[in-house]
Amino acid sequence: MPRPRKRADAKLAQALLPWRRAHGRHDLPWQRRRTPYRVWVSEIMLQQTQVATVIPYYRRFLARFPGVRALADAPLDEVLHLWSGLGYYARARNLHRAARLIRDKYHGRFPQKFEQVAALPGIGCSTAGAILALARGERHAILDGNVKRVLTRYHAVQGWPGEKSTENRLWALAERHTPRTNVAAYTQAIMDLGATLCTRTKPRCDDCPLSSGCRAHALGRETAFPSPSPKKTQPVRRTCMLLVTCNGRVLLERRPPAGIWGGLWSLPEIPPSADVADWCRKEFGAAPSAQQNWPVLRHTFSHFHLDIEPLRLEIAADTRIGDNADRRWVRLSNEPALGLAAPVKKLLQQLRILQEETRHDAHGQMRLAG
Repeated sequence: MPRPRKRADAKLAQALLPWRRAHGRHDLPWQRRRTPYRVWVSEIMLQQTQVATVIPYYRRFLARFPGVRALADAPLDEVLHLWSGLGYYARARNLHRAARLIRDKYHGRFPQKFEQVAALPGIGCSTAGAILALARGERHAILDGNVKRVLTRYHAVQGWPGEKSTENRLWALAERHTPRTNVAAYTQAIMDLGATLCTRTKPRCDDCPLSSGCRAHALGRETAFPSPSPKKTQPVRRTCMLLVTCNGRVLLERRPPAGIWGGLWSLPEIPPSADVADWCRKEFGAAPSAQQNWPVLRHTFSHFHLDIEPLRLEIAADTRIGDNADRRWVRLSNEPALGLAAPVKKLLQQLRILQEETRHDAHGQMRLAG
């Protein structure tokens, strides 16, 4: 829901706007031709992800999907493929769902009203505010991670920003400091400040245009704000991923639409304690002709570690093999144009290198024998 309007306090804007003109970021890809669609894609990609990481993904994504209809009409597999490696794949699924809603409900035109934008999948109040402020110059407060950090330090706000009471106070401050004019410039300025000077671990206070009024700086406790989230020990989960190969192909399976890596293609998984031969007999009608254990690969999510035990299996060509909507054999020689999770891409690359080495060794032995 939109935040209540209050009288604007122009002090932050008066300090930030000259700083942005001289030191802000002006050459980011989404700052050229700022349409709601282009800003929306950038804001979704920038959630939980650094600008330097996002830029090449953004350029590839916009080249393939230059507008809402192109994104809405594309199959989800293609969207996830272009997102592969960027992580937090629910963002891509929500982006695709929202594009289809815009196509079907709003005739392909980005919604005009704040409430309509905020209600789209994966957006919410802060992202909606950023889209409308940056693309249309409308006055809406934002509260992304960078802005939270700046406001928390400037006002020495106690409490973890994830707590509702602290978040509500920060929203009130964000609304108060958002000016009536130059909204797009101010919004970009406060995000730039948080990203480049008011950073999490090494804030550059000597270069900051807000340092003279910053309470955390006056206290000499800049890095004490924001308060850290409550410490939790991350649990460790284990799984066994099967690299099932046959005649230069590897077996992939589509994951369920919800949960980790939802909708992506992955390797078949079994519990580490499961009997691999039994699994192969059930799936292919025969035990594997060869198998090889690879070193454990750890992948860390926001709330847990996943220890992956890769197991390479070779299946005879005359076993039951078939593709369907959720299972596919793909050639190892080419990376499939499918959405793949980062550890799966890594394992497939290792398998591809191993196959190439085996082929070269075989050719070398044939030449020697000749």
